[in-house]
Amino acid sequence: MAKKTKLLQAKNPLILRSQRLMEAFAKSDDERDFYLDRQEGFIIYFNLDESEENIQSLEAELSANSERYCMIPKLSFYEQKKIMEGFIHEKVYDIDTKEKLMDIIQSKEARENFLEFLYDHHTELEKWQQYYQERSRVRIIEWLRQNHFHFVFEEDLGLGVANIESLKKNLFEEKAPKEVQNARKILATKAKSYYSNEALNPRPKRGRPPKQVQKTELEPQITVDIYSTVPKKVLPFLFTPDLSHIGAASFSSKFETEEEILAHRKQSMKEESENALENLNQKLATLRKLSTKWNNNKSSEVDLSKVDDDDDEKEDKKVKKSKAQSAKKEAKSETKRREKS
Repeated sequence: MAKKTKLLQAKNPLILRSQRLMEAFAKSDDERDFYLDRQEGFIIYFNLDESEENIQSLEAELSANSERYCMIPKLSFYEQKKIMEGFIHEKVYDIDTKEKLMDIIQSKEARENFLEFLYDHHTELEKWQQYYQERSRVRIIEWLRQNHFHFVFEEDLGLGVANIESLKKNLFEEKAPKEVQNARKILATKAKSYYSNEALNPRPKRGRPPKQVQKTELEPQITVDIYSTVPKKVLPFLFTPDLSHIGAASFSSKFETEEEILAHRKQSMKEESENALENLNQKLATLRKLSTKWNNNKSSEVDLSKVDDDDDEKEDKKVKKSKAQSAKKEAKSETKRREKS
């Protein structure tokens, strides 16, 4: 049985990655469990593909230190549908597109079919990505608040990679370099903003919209994962996906990346094309069969008409012959009468 350990007290808010949390929140379902560590903020993915020994060790650790690990909630079917319906009603303006999307979310594998449709409509896809990130962020903040986490999102910090990594290294150190002490104050102030009303109800910015300028793609600043208190039993289950940006695939329980969605879409289109071609060939074969049958019937009708004509001709000849014979007999009879006279 795993030994219960006392929680260490972090000297600044936990530095969490919202992108990883979005991924864990979307992938958490009846078959997959995710946990967030209260001490350092790492995420555990209870992967059933691991060995039985590792799984039993993790179960013992979670049971012995249940106050340390907080299970991430499952994304229910009702929540999935609510998110998709919200997007359709709030962000989709074309009537035909709305109706198509509403039909899709009533079908099986609604999430995957929903995403595949959006990948064929790039304007809607861009709107969806922004909408999904905003909704997911609010949902995550709400959950973290309910479970009394003292946190900041790394993506919201403008401290630079070196400063953030120094904060991680000195997470439990009372005495730290001056730059770390100053950064801790910034984190403490930032952490309060997540507990404000605006964090759960973000208001649109007022005033004149800014001038449209060309976007410049900036490389995201990604820091190294630095954890000093991960139990050995937990190491095989650390959830550390390489997410440089949050994509539409995060909403899927089936696809891990956008590349997988595009590959699946390409395969589906290929299969649809092959099926359509097969159906067309079957229809053409049926038409050829009907055409051949019709031609045979027509030939039969022609042959029958010839037979009828031949029969009529024979009948006419018989009638003419009969009339001729009758006329001949009458002539002979007339001749005999004259001779007798």
